[in-house]
Amino acid sequence: MRTSVLSVAALALPSCASMAAVRVARSGSDVRVDLDAHPQLAEPNGMLKILPEGFTTPLYVVAVEGDFLALSAVCQHLGCTVGAQGDRFVCPCRGSTYARDGKVLKGPAERPLVQFPVKRSGRELVIRVVADR
Repeated sequence: MRTSVLSVAALALPSCASMAAVRVARSGSDVRVDLDAHPQLAEPNGMLKILPEGFTTPLYVVAVEGDFLALSAVCQHLGCTVGAQGDRFVCPCRGSTYARDGKVLKGPAERPLVQFPVKRSGRELVIRVVADR
């Protein structure tokens, strides 16, 4: 019985771990994300939740049509932290819903999620993060 419980726990870990924010170092105002270390970003609707050094809220790195976006996880209504639900971001406070590109799908939020500039350099993404937002 103990083995089967451990097996079930091991099977559950990958999905739980994918929801956890990956801590990333920050060099000045840049964060670097190694694409080889995060194969989920190679998938058509890939997404990665990161927590840059010095930040109190995470960012989402999203693969969108062969490109990448970096979005703040801070809802533009009350400042709550949005969560990824399928192909959308949903605020737990008042239900504001955002598309994968950060645009508002459903209010009460009226402004899109804040985007951070992303530049691809070989197999690495360089995200310009000026300050915790």
